[in-house]
Amino acid sequence: MNKKDGVILIIDDDEDVLITARMILRNHFKTVKTESSPKTLESNLENINPDVVILDMNFKAGATSGNEGLFWLRKIKTLDPDVHVIMNTAYGDIQLAVECMKEGAIDFLVKPWEKEKLLSTVSTVFQLKQSKKELHKLQSTSKVLANDIHKDKGELLGQSAAMQQVFEGIRKVGATDANVLILGENGTGKELVARAIHHHSARANQPFVKVDLGALTESLFESEMFGHKKGAFTDAKEERMGRFEVANGGTLFLDEVGNIALNLQSKLLSVLQNREVSKVGGHKTIPIDIRLICATNKPLHAMAQEEAFREDLLYRINTVEIELPRLADRHGDLTLLAEHFLKVYAKKYDKALPSVTKATWKKLSDYSWPGNVRELQHAVERAIIMASSDTLGPEDFLIKKTEKPTGIQPSLNVEEMEKQTIIQALKQCKGNLTSASKTLGMGRSTLYRKMSKYGL
Repeated sequence: MNKKDGVILIIDDDEDVLITARMILRNHFKTVKTESSPKTLESNLENINPDVVILDMNFKAGATSGNEGLFWLRKIKTLDPDVHVIMNTAYGDIQLAVECMKEGAIDFLVKPWEKEKLLSTVSTVFQLKQSKKELHKLQSTSKVLANDIHKDKGELLGQSAAMQQVFEGIRKVGATDANVLILGENGTGKELVARAIHHHSARANQPFVKVDLGALTESLFESEMFGHKKGAFTDAKEERMGRFEVANGGTLFLDEVGNIALNLQSKLLSVLQNREVSKVGGHKTIPIDIRLICATNKPLHAMAQEEAFREDLLYRINTVEIELPRLADRHGDLTLLAEHFLKVYAKKYDKALPSVTKATWKKLSDYSWPGNVRELQHAVERAIIMASSDTLGPEDFLIKKTEKPTGIQPSLNVEEMEKQTIIQALKQCKGNLTSASKTLGMGRSTLYRKMSKYGL
């Protein structure tokens, strides 16, 4: 017989009732616990997290009023409003039953009960609890994913050798459940890579939940990530699932992970290690099963050396690293991407697909695109909107008239010269900070401080 994965707590001062109920229910539920006194209620609610409580109405010898049961029922609903309670008494009183229902009881049993009556009542109440839990999860998931569903997520395109390496990495890591860290400058397509990994995984039909940690304040971090109980703080008017719980079974994508404050990094690490969360204002732990993908444009390894990012958290999130190339390093992809965006925005704004002059292509090719693919996308969109003819000329693209940097740009400004020198060293060493610091003749920590100073 398959037992239901439920926890039943029975509280009654009659030892015979406890023995009988346990014998009947233990064949149908995985956990059945009995208590002869309600005084252990609080610890039981916290430690075993019961789905259903069967609560006696009277505990003192000769008592028949049911006031004790009502008192403990109110206590249960205060401690955990989600617990489903069945009241149990030897004195069948309709008025008492109505009073119990008003206070939050789900059902009412009159002793002595038949085996079938006990089992059917408990099973029905347990199933109701499971249905409400599933409904709450669906509602919470729907709220989180509603905005995401209608977003234009774009396509991950590329024919360059640099992007072929990225695609190969996606295919390999997608088939696993490994944590992935995606590195790259702003606008290189880190979210698209995260979605592609999810799409190639066994979790593809489960939620993909994105959290922009760069836009999340410290005060809201725990509530957003772990959820909160009703009344946990001033604005907590209803219970809410956190992003970890919403993503359960699927993929959680933490964008801008390098922006998490140090004091919050330890909390994130604890959740990832223990695979469980506790809601703000709650005591129960909730098991989670998620695939974690993180992304950042910050030098996390250097930050770990400077103790600005926890090294143990870095090791936890970067089982596999995928580094995205700058658009300037994706040789041959600019034309492919620009033509794609031309088609997308011509259709979006109901315009004819324009042609592009050779002079325009040269202007686009000569530009360094510091904002990467996102900057190109916005430039094409604006050109489509503002164009006065079906042919796009150089004047339709309002970008700086600069060429791709081929060396350190001359400047009389010492700081600008230093910045350009660091940029060139990083390019030459392919982003390896240890090699770059040696090339520049400075310590790694000094290099990191200067990178932070210049926003690199």
